[in-house]
Amino acid sequence: MRIAVTGSIATDHLMTFPGRFADQLVADQLHTVSLSFLVDTLDVRRGGVAANICFGMGQLGTGPILVGAAGSDFDEYRAWLDRHGVDTGSVRISEVLHTARFVCTTDADHNQIGSFYTGAMSEARLIELQSVVERTGALDLVLIGADDPEAMLRHTEECRSRNIPFAADFSQQIARMSGDDIRTLLEGATYLFSNEYEKGLIESKTGWSDDEILAKVGHRVTTLGSRGVRIERIGEEAIEVGCPAEDAKVDPTGVGDAFRAGFLSGLSWGVGHERAAQVGCMLATLVIETLGTQEYTLRRAHFMDRFKKAYGDEAGAEVERHLG
Repeated sequence: MRIAVTGSIATDHLMTFPGRFADQLVADQLHTVSLSFLVDTLDVRRGGVAANICFGMGQLGTGPILVGAAGSDFDEYRAWLDRHGVDTGSVRISEVLHTARFVCTTDADHNQIGSFYTGAMSEARLIELQSVVERTGALDLVLIGADDPEAMLRHTEECRSRNIPFAADFSQQIARMSGDDIRTLLEGATYLFSNEYEKGLIESKTGWSDDEILAKVGHRVTTLGSRGVRIERIGEEAIEVGCPAEDAKVDPTGVGDAFRAGFLSGLSWGVGHERAAQVGCMLATLVIETLGTQEYTLRRAHFMDRFKKAYGDEAGAEVERHLG
């Protein structure tokens, strides 16, 4: 199964604030917030939702195709992704803009405040998915992740017009999207990914109920934080999968991307949705135990030991056959 992942490619500047954001907010002054947080640490990491997802899929051996735009400073990042099993041949390189940048501060309660500079990401709207197909062959699924909004709309329309199955994943862009844009982006999707908060926001902005949205997409996949994930399908029982026990909660950045990487890898192997979700939750657990979104190492034996402990030997045997 050939899967392309469109979305942001970025570097992450991750900082840690030892206090709690909530303690710094004055209830009757929220209309005029002016705060500066003295942070303890700064880590510069590779990131961007599409690159994070592709890195995880590459670690699992499923050969994803990364589709997005980066700057001329992308060479080292490209080499890193190539070494970890990602096809970067469809990344557009801007002649004038830097690769996008995410700056995020995390407090002691793992709440986050972040800002995103789009940079070269704005040129993703110039990418034709047909050129990806011509280079790699037919696509079985395109995940349309957070990206330049015009690129997301264009990729969605191209998938519909060319009958390419696609998954809608608005992620960080949902806050700036109108209800009309969201309705356009999810209509006809095979999968709709979101977390619980985004799920409510999608319903609020579109004016569609949960049932109405489910009727417009084949599958609705909602991550539930520490409680795992829920997968809904029309006329069928919802599937709920819990998370494996974590050794430590180091950094939540990129956990959702890791889940998607595992879930999409499961789909590419042809395992069922429950098993795919279990792979996603296991990979997400590795990421939350690591500082940075692509700093974890997937060691096959270690991964399978923990997977079997969480989900049982039968589930483990099915996954072990596919794990690269």
